[in-house]
Amino acid sequence: MTQDFAGRRAAARKRLDAIDPHKRQGGAEADPFRRHWFEDVYNLAGEDAACVPWANLEPHPLLADWLAQHDIASRRALDVGCGLGDNAEALAARGAATTAFDLSPKAIDWAKKRFPASSATYLAADLFAAPAQWRQHFDLVHECYTLQALPASLLPQAAAALASFVAPDGRLLVIARARPNAAAPAGPPWPLSRENIEALATGGLTLVSVEEIEPAGEPLHWRALYRRAA
Repeated sequence: MTQDFAGRRAAARKRLDAIDPHKRQGGAEADPFRRHWFEDVYNLAGEDAACVPWANLEPHPLLADWLAQHDIASRRALDVGCGLGDNAEALAARGAATTAFDLSPKAIDWAKKRFPASSATYLAADLFAAPAQWRQHFDLVHECYTLQALPASLLPQAAAALASFVAPDGRLLVIARARPNAAAPAGPPWPLSRENIEALATGGLTLVSVEEIEPAGEPLHWRALYRRAA
């Protein structure tokens, strides 16, 4: 990340925090799922990826590291909250039949423009109202930073939605910033506690592994893997 990119990102974060209803007392009721705010992020970004706080224009290092150790060729993969597409492209590059979705149609259009020859399928969809045909359809479901962008009251509903996508003998891979204690942070974002991570083992999923990792230049993260029985 160049100094100029980082400067534009910092300025964008200030602008976005100023319009985030969850940063104001009582404002959450106006946009409980943060749908309008996510749309505003992309609408206000123009064509500058620095103005999308989670868009680093490369796959998340904890996903890239995991993919280097696991064979997902010919598996059906789902990238949740795909943003500008870098994680989805990493999944597709490893040979997975990849579907990627985001709440924002503008994010999807942007991802398609960035990767016009992609083998991934990009779709605008809502985690909380996903297509019925996705139920238990994917061998690998990848979620990075979506959960930590949701208030604690929505985590059980989000966990159920994620679990519903996982096929028999499939996996759910979750990457999120960690917090060392159960006390809820001021947020947003809301880094996840160990209790939050364990609670994602729902809807027939079991927790296979959970790692505490501190990527270079980043705060502590969770990388957790869940499995549905065959």
